[in-house]
Amino acid sequence: MVFKTPLLDKPAPGWKQDLPGPNESPSIEPYPPVLSNPPNHVDNVYLELARATVRTRGVGVWLTFLMFSLAIVALLSLIAYILKEGTMPPPIPGIALLMGFIAALWGGVFIWRMDVDPPRDEPIRFNRFRRKVYVYRFHHHGLRPFSRTAWGVRAEVYDWDNLRAEACSVYGPMGSGGLIETVTLAVVKPGTHQVIDRFHFAHEIQQGEMYWAMAQLFMQQGPQALPAFPRPPRDWNNEDVSFNLARRLAPKVQWPAEIDLESRTAS
Repeated sequence: MVFKTPLLDKPAPGWKQDLPGPNESPSIEPYPPVLSNPPNHVDNVYLELARATVRTRGVGVWLTFLMFSLAIVALLSLIAYILKEGTMPPPIPGIALLMGFIAALWGGVFIWRMDVDPPRDEPIRFNRFRRKVYVYRFHHHGLRPFSRTAWGVRAEVYDWDNLRAEACSVYGPMGSGGLIETVTLAVVKPGTHQVIDRFHFAHEIQQGEMYWAMAQLFMQQGPQALPAFPRPPRDWNNEDVSFNLARRLAPKVQWPAEIDLESRTAS
């Protein structure tokens, strides 16, 4: 079922449509050849799907060096003027150099952390016996790039019946503009349409619909309802990332022991 107006309060930014609810029939049939990755794992108890909030990694590491270079140039220019003239530069150029240094340093740290800090995978597990969803979720804070507590991975648990999927499309700052399509999952207050949390699920609406359909089929009917995939699952923790510095430095996936056991067992 596709709703013509947003179902949730509030809808996701760039809301385009609501996907069927967790216990409704899927809107699309999963077609493995067009999906980016097969499931990480599937058995009678749980389904694990790969997930990533950052789509492309490796470029930011090199962009960071450019940002730090700009910061150094701005700082050295300010120091050189002070040493040569024996006084602070006029207000406008002085403030411009200082702000340039701060912005470049701030931006460089943020870009570096966004490229390196996310884990190699951010999997999501669907446990059909417990009717729970377990999310290995990376958190970040753009206004606090130097913070330790605002950045990092948290394993979060939600009730399957309280999840809602939304297709979104927004125009991002990509040169002359580019359309960014995603599917997000919202967590609603039981018995209402009130959103209490929301997180990224998949890039591209078609892929997101198919992965959501896979979760629905698995939770409603079991693993036998899922299509066969021609490729084996990726080993995200041990794959060859020799030529991608960001992925080499990225932390491996390590679920907390208690949640790992709970998410993989029926009781």
